[in-house]
Amino acid sequence: MPQPPVAPLPAPRVLTQPLPMELLTPDADAPVRIETTVSYTSRDPHALSIVFHLLGEAPVVWRLDRQMVLTGSRTATGEGEVRLRPAPDGTLLLLLGPAGHCATVRCDPDRLVRLVRDTLVLVPQGTEESHIDWRPLLSSLRR
Repeated sequence: MPQPPVAPLPAPRVLTQPLPMELLTPDADAPVRIETTVSYTSRDPHALSIVFHLLGEAPVVWRLDRQMVLTGSRTATGEGEVRLRPAPDGTLLLLLGPAGHCATVRCDPDRLVRLVRDTLVLVPQGTEESHIDWRPLLSSLRR
């Protein structure tokens, strides 16, 4: 049976930006600065990836929904292993990991929100699906 023509995908669009963050731990006298890289690709249009560059360790990657970042900069949001909330000092707290064992990371919400808004210029809300390559999934379903 002939396959219907598939519209070509738009060219991939990528944003990458370093963004310093701080790890807050109850046993440290001061926050621990962590270098991170926040990236976005239109091939995964709903999410940001935050790569935590840890000394002597393999990088750790967390993925955050871009709408969740916008909401979390204003009010507490999320459940499970990814939660965000504004802090009293005006920063943004990312709580990453299971309850009781999560890492609390603090960052500048303005820089992170600005990056999300830049992604919305590349891939406006409501157009995300046109940037996803569905062919591998459809091919696997036909087997």
